[in-house]
Amino acid sequence: MENKMNKTLIIAAHPNLAQSAVNRRWLDALRQHPERFTVHELYAAYPHGNIDIAAEQRLVDAHQTLVLQFPVYWFNCPPLLKQWLDDVLTYGWAYGAQGKALAGKKTAIAVSLGAPAADYTRQGAVGYTVAEALRSFELSLRYCQADYRPMFAFHTIDSNAGYSAAALQAIEQSAADYIAWLNQLTEAA
Repeated sequence: MENKMNKTLIIAAHPNLAQSAVNRRWLDALRQHPERFTVHELYAAYPHGNIDIAAEQRLVDAHQTLVLQFPVYWFNCPPLLKQWLDDVLTYGWAYGAQGKALAGKKTAIAVSLGAPAADYTRQGAVGYTVAEALRSFELSLRYCQADYRPMFAFHTIDSNAGYSAAALQAIEQSAADYIAWLNQLTEAA
């Protein structure tokens, strides 16, 4: 039986992965390393939104590192990932006096954004950094005593506008950068 404790669990939440250039490419890159990464696609596993809480908790328990991967929607995650957080991170398991499932577990988020990095500055269209806009993930995971690490963020153009050759090359590079970031995440003390 393989030792999953040394593997990283990627909870991938994209409601339309077939139409995704970035998240789909990242998952393709992760699947080239099945000995290191377990890819768990929420929308494929739960097309009707009926999350098996016990199964999800067992999956998290079986991994040393947890990464939530998603496209940013209105400065948040897609709805099924929010439901996953609400349903799976239960009192007595993830937090509370007896809730220690995430205590000390390396956790992070990996996000794609359909806006240029300049938008996520004080002077930009958003007026906040990505970390500030997504602070609730850090707060939630730290509240569960997880070892929250800095995120991986990739900015691209609005996918509705289509992708140029340069944008496609940047997406390809982002997959390599994502793997490198995961390597650092799992190696960091």
